[in-house]
Amino acid sequence: MQSPPLIVFTDLDGTLLDHHDYSWHPAAPALERLRALHVPVIIASSKTAAEIAPLRAEIGFARCPAIVENGAGVLPAYSEPEAEGESYARLRDTLETLPADLRSRFTGFGDMSEAQVARITGLPSDSATLARRRAFSEPGLFDGDAAQREAFIATLRDHGIAARDGGRFLTLSFGGTKADRMAEIAAQYGSPQSVALGDAPNDVEMLETADHGIIIANPAGRPLPKLAGETGGSISRSQKPGPAGWNDSILKLLFEKGLSGQE
Repeated sequence: MQSPPLIVFTDLDGTLLDHHDYSWHPAAPALERLRALHVPVIIASSKTAAEIAPLRAEIGFARCPAIVENGAGVLPAYSEPEAEGESYARLRDTLETLPADLRSRFTGFGDMSEAQVARITGLPSDSATLARRRAFSEPGLFDGDAAQREAFIATLRDHGIAARDGGRFLTLSFGGTKADRMAEIAAQYGSPQSVALGDAPNDVEMLETADHGIIIANPAGRPLPKLAGETGGSISRSQKPGPAGWNDSILKLLFEKGLSGQE
C-alpha cells in the first residue's frame, strides 16, 4: 500500500470541535480535501472511545484508528468501543486508597451523575453518558489549593498514576500520551510526514513530536506559551479559533505542499 502524503493527528475540543457548540462543520472543506487525498485523520483526544467512534464516522474517517482518553488507549479502525475497562476499574480502586483529605478534593466523572457531567462540560445528556463510559482514564475537577494539588499528584505518582492538565480537567491514567501513540499509528501508514493540531497543554508533546505542529487559537482557554518549534518554523498558530482555524490551517498547509488541487 502506498503511503499517504501526510498523516494528521488532531485534538477535538477547542480544535476540530468548537469550544461552545462542539460543531466540526467549519472544518468540512479541509476534511473533504484530506479524504480526497486519502490522508488519514487520527483523532487524538481526552474523549472516550464511546464518544469518538460516532464522531469519527460522522466526519468520514471510520477507517482510521483513534487515540482515546489522552493517549491512555487506542480505538482501532472500524471498531466499536468496549465496556468499562480493567485499567479504569483499577484506577478508581486506587483513588479510594488515597488519604481522605486528598481524595475528597478530587471529583472525577465516576463520582458524578450524567446530569453533573452534562452541566460541567456543556454536553447534551446522551453525550455525557458516553463521556462516562471510560476504559483507561479519569478526568475530574480538583478544588484544593496549589500545595494540596501538588500533594495529590505526588501521591498518585507513587501509585503509578499520572495526572495531566487538559485545560479544563485534571485527567488521571496509568500512563500513555497522545505523543506516545503517534509513531505506532504512523508506522501503519508507512510513517509519512505528520501534522498535529491542538490547543491545550496536553497537546504540547503531540505538537512538538509532529513534523508540522499547529496551535489552534482558543480564546476560551489559557493560551499556550511560545514553543521552541515556533522559532524554527515547525510549529505555527492559527488566526481563527476552533474548526475555522483548523480548516484554514490545513488548507494553507496543503497549498504550500502542492496538495490543494489548485493550479
